[in-house]
Amino acid sequence: MNWLDRIIGFFSPAEGARREAWRQYLEEQRHYDAGNYDRLNAGWVAYNQSAEQTDRYSRDTVRARARDLERNSDMANSVIAAYRRNVVGHGWILQARTSNESLNRQIQEAWKEWCRRKNCDITEAQSFNQMLRMAVRRKKVDGGILFKKCYTGSGILPFKLQALEVDELDTGQAIPHNPKCRVIGGIEFNAYNKAVGYWIRQYSVDGFGQMEPVYVPAKDMIYYFSKNRPSQVREMSDLSPTITRVRDANEFMTAVSVKERIAACLAVFVKHIIPTTVGVAARGINGMNDNRPREDYEGKKISPGMIKELNAGDEIQVVNPTGQATDAASYIKLQQRLIGAGQGLSYEATSRDMSQSNYSSARHEAFCQVLF
Repeated sequence: MNWLDRIIGFFSPAEGARREAWRQYLEEQRHYDAGNYDRLNAGWVAYNQSAEQTDRYSRDTVRARARDLERNSDMANSVIAAYRRNVVGHGWILQARTSNESLNRQIQEAWKEWCRRKNCDITEAQSFNQMLRMAVRRKKVDGGILFKKCYTGSGILPFKLQALEVDELDTGQAIPHNPKCRVIGGIEFNAYNKAVGYWIRQYSVDGFGQMEPVYVPAKDMIYYFSKNRPSQVREMSDLSPTITRVRDANEFMTAVSVKERIAACLAVFVKHIIPTTVGVAARGINGMNDNRPREDYEGKKISPGMIKELNAGDEIQVVNPTGQATDAASYIKLQQRLIGAGQGLSYEATSRDMSQSNYSSARHEAFCQVLF
């Protein structure tokens, strides 16, 4: 209800009621059910904003939560590992297709040699295939990764790669290198929203010492991320549609585990039929004399094959929690199917459970993975 309807309703409640009735009637006549604001959609509030406005305020939080699941969730790692297996596998192999077979062999041998860590990685810590696996992993978790082209004199070729995390983009940089450009999220864009440079934050190895950012031209940088909208300029974690579902499944499994541990516990309580005063304990049951020392049950535990004599008049009551175990298998299987579907993977690819698949479905799955 806008301000005009409020004014009309204040001076003429009958006319205000008629306007509201007509408005509801027109709402019901909308061409799209998804556009209705009826009872079922009353709490669904969404806004149309540019991709950068939509992603900017949630990017760091989503990335931090995705990294937390990467460290602690086996279900999240099943999705990440499936992509890493299907995209990189054992590594990429270059096959030269020139008309000169001798040249082809030389190119392939040079490629194999360059892929070694001392030739392709500026830090000499990873081979090229290891860098590719890391790129796929960071793309899935962080949303993207940066590779800086380094031209050095070491190695078989004067060209190496330096892997950089998206966190190293200096989002606080506001002054562009070119006055005709603008800086958004640490990336410098021209008038056509083309990336012309990247501002990389400089810091010490321990992460505490901050220095002035360094400008790297776009020709010397490879920015690997998925652009889903024309107005998108930065990455967003690929796990964002399924982060909440993975966390819910993990919390459910934790609750089930605690419940089963409690149900597996066995407790024993000693019930004293007669008072434990010294005079009564000395007389025993029915006034009979009992010269045995009084047993103290503090700290006692049940062990296999144990034979223990109780005090006169004491009785044991066993507390054995009962109840059926929660059928978590079907719930987790459904969650894994939905998580895999949200990431474009099948249940078998993420869970490695082939009990419900046959040869034909396995061939179809392998064909789809190779094709897409």
